[in-house]
Amino acid sequence: MKKNRAESAQNASPVVGARVSKLLAERGLCSRREADRYIERGQVFVDGVRVTELGTRAAPDACITLDAAANQTQAQQVTILLHKPVGFVSGQPEPGYKPAIVLIRRENQWREAKHPEQRDFDPRHLKGLAPAGRLDIDSVGLLALTQDGRIARQLIGEDSGVEKEYLVRVTGQLAADGLARLRHGLTLDGEKLKPAQVDWQNADQLRFILREGKKRQIRRMCELVGLSVTGLKRVRIGQIRLGRLPLGRWRYLRADERF
Repeated sequence: MKKNRAESAQNASPVVGARVSKLLAERGLCSRREADRYIERGQVFVDGVRVTELGTRAAPDACITLDAAANQTQAQQVTILLHKPVGFVSGQPEPGYKPAIVLIRRENQWREAKHPEQRDFDPRHLKGLAPAGRLDIDSVGLLALTQDGRIARQLIGEDSGVEKEYLVRVTGQLAADGLARLRHGLTLDGEKLKPAQVDWQNADQLRFILREGKKRQIRRMCELVGLSVTGLKRVRIGQIRLGRLPLGRWRYLRADERF
């Protein structure tokens, strides 16, 4: 019995190249975890041949596509924007603290007056919903949670360059070269930090724009130049601003919005 093209392609000698799941993620088609699920379901095609075995490799310039059902699944995934209050952790629960996801309830949904057509809350949107980035327990502001691996990779992937903007209240005496060092010249966890935009907004408030997100990064940066942070609020992620979203409330990312 003759083998079909897909079987022949997968049983032939190994292709010199990258895993198909890795290529899918790099091209922004889905996350690697999602790619593995689609491959197992036979929903991925390489140069027109269906792929069903995990670990299958393909040439870097191969044409890789998802079938209609996988594309429909992607289209139904949601991203939620939350104005996180103090006292909630962005990720896994910690002793004495609740995860921010508990605030994603029907009664906490907020609709902008100029966009009343936003979808209604559906409990199914909590499945697989995860924070795309961290925001400390004692910080407030914009937190993105998503079901979409493409958005998670865009915001927190290794090659992410999406800006995050913060307003930071401080006390203390800034070192003479402190502002220059905050902008570029500090090291955390043995790694030199990427250049940042840092400016005074008033006598006790700084504005930070970062392209990375190490644990408690801004607080630790400030400590290195003689300042203590007394309040921190994230007001923007990429092109998405916190705007008038009330504290403790959330809304869906609209179809016309992009990070």
